[in-house]
Amino acid sequence: MAIRSVFIGSAAVFSAALIAGLTIADAQEVGIDIGKAEYLSSCAGCHGFDGKGNELAASQLNKPIPDLTILQKNNGGAFPISRLYNVIDGREAVAAHDPRDMPVWGTVFGIRAAPSSSGAATIHERESYTWRRILALIGHISAMQSK
Repeated sequence: MAIRSVFIGSAAVFSAALIAGLTIADAQEVGIDIGKAEYLSSCAGCHGFDGKGNELAASQLNKPIPDLTILQKNNGGAFPISRLYNVIDGREAVAAHDPRDMPVWGTVFGIRAAPSSSGAATIHERESYTWRRILALIGHISAMQSK
């Protein structure tokens, strides 16, 4: 388990460093799956490589981690894109009355936004960056759905 935890940490650091300076087009040109990279750096620590919520960090939380591979199944066969976007972005609470354990990734992705040529990312650039990262992540989670 220790080796796997070290790998998760290394993968997260590498993925975050790699994607920090890449646009979606740059990533596609060199064959990097942005959605997978975001998942590995932001989600796998708790949700696991397989999305089933069985990583070591999950055992440290008060609530069970959702199995991301059955979101579509649990939603009557339709993948819940809007709800998932709002949960990742932070607009929708994960649980109605309890504190939110999951980070607000929309804020994190906005902070990661690459600076513009003027030296600082504009609000529009940060929003666009965040929007693209979350949609790429949702695409990866969609591909993880059990058949």
